[in-house]
Amino acid sequence: MSKRVFGRWCLVLSLICLLLTGCSGNLSQEKTLRIATEPAFPPFEFTGQGGNLQGFSIDLMNAIASAANLRVSFQSLPFDGIIPALQSRTVDAAISSITITAERAKTVAFSRPYFKAGLAIAIRSSDEDITGFDSLKNKKIAVQIGTTGAEKAKSIPGAQIRSFDSAPLALQELLNSNVDAVINDAPVTLYAINTGNLQGIKVVEKLLTEEYYGIATAQNSPYLALINDGLNRVLTNGTYSQIYQKWFKAEPPSLPDKSLYENQNNTRKSSSIKLILQFLPTLLQGALVTIQLTILSTLLGLICGTLIALIRLSQFTPARLLARAYVDFFRGTPLLVQIFMIYFGIPALAQQLGFTFNFDRWVAGVIALSVNAAAYIAEIVRAGIQSIEIGQTEAAKSLGLNPWLTMRLVIFPQAFRRMLPPLGNEFISLLKDTSLVAVIGFEELFRKGQLIVADNYRAFEIYAAVAIVYLCLTLLASQVLSRLEMWMNPTMKAQQRKAKR
Repeated sequence: MSKRVFGRWCLVLSLICLLLTGCSGNLSQEKTLRIATEPAFPPFEFTGQGGNLQGFSIDLMNAIASAANLRVSFQSLPFDGIIPALQSRTVDAAISSITITAERAKTVAFSRPYFKAGLAIAIRSSDEDITGFDSLKNKKIAVQIGTTGAEKAKSIPGAQIRSFDSAPLALQELLNSNVDAVINDAPVTLYAINTGNLQGIKVVEKLLTEEYYGIATAQNSPYLALINDGLNRVLTNGTYSQIYQKWFKAEPPSLPDKSLYENQNNTRKSSSIKLILQFLPTLLQGALVTIQLTILSTLLGLICGTLIALIRLSQFTPARLLARAYVDFFRGTPLLVQIFMIYFGIPALAQQLGFTFNFDRWVAGVIALSVNAAAYIAEIVRAGIQSIEIGQTEAAKSLGLNPWLTMRLVIFPQAFRRMLPPLGNEFISLLKDTSLVAVIGFEELFRKGQLIVADNYRAFEIYAAVAIVYLCLTLLASQVLSRLEMWMNPTMKAQQRKAKR
């Protein structure tokens, strides 16, 4: 190869390398940010038709990303889990109508404000007693966990506060007449009323406070400057005004040009062990509720499950098919859905039929857990009874025992010993499943942990403590059930007597 040809090839390769370098540089500039949001807060963040995220915040974040040459990938998270996700850097930023507060600013870094809001008091239209904040004394108040509305409700003397995972659930609690009022962000409540989604609800005091929403990032995040730059461009080029008018049909108010709480330092110096010990009594109170709920639900489930199992073994075909349908339904649908159906769905259906009906949280939780456990226990009991040899029944008949005495004195005592291990597993599963009743504001062990995290944002330590308490409860239950199984087993009792000799 001549020097001239070699030189040409070197020139071509150099140009290719330069082009590739330039392209890679442009690609690296378009960073994809993981943005957390809770799509249950219309008109800011919600899931529209087709499952797509919609709302003021979603449109604004997309506009900010376009202005800052960024890409965004939205991730749905519960509101009380957003700040812990930012702390662990599981997500890069969050836009979920998060009010900028001094306490939150010690944990995460906020952008400049992007929305001016405030709290509103919502009550039923027929309620004439509540006229403002001062008249909420000794009332039942529903709030969304971890919000400024929940914090404001704590200042009401004698108020019974019920916290829910989302604003729609809190408002549904008001519709079902389980609470007297809801303290929630004014734009969300007014939007739900104006769109006709909430009938029979009115606002008696709006803009109870003056608040600002901000985009949250982790402390010292490299993306905060990019987000602020994009937000500044959107505010100045008219895009923000267009998005605001699209969702609120009004001119946007003026906003501060910088974050309200900059350079906040987290002054909490308590160690993890000290923090856990500080809140351990509160968690143990929740554990006591969990134990009570588990024992009561297991007893009711055992009674109902045994009856269903006997019906399934009967010769009456319609009853047997009905029992089979019950088992298939409650085993084939999630317990969480069943809790929602019982606590929120049945009262809502009753209102549509023209009469008022509502559940106490304790009653609804016990019913949901019991009817679900009964479906599993029914199959355990049925299998246990059918595992007893047919010769036992024939021997009982030869002794002149009727079917009832045969079942009570011969079949069931033997079957129960075989049922005990799977029944023990069901008890332990039910112990852990009690955490699901937290969605209806039931303050058992898990909910106590959630409320603590909503105040101090120390998610790892608190949830680790919750897990340890659950572990202790399950280990204790396992030991009790093992001793019971040994006590009811005649073979093992005989072996223990021989060993003592």
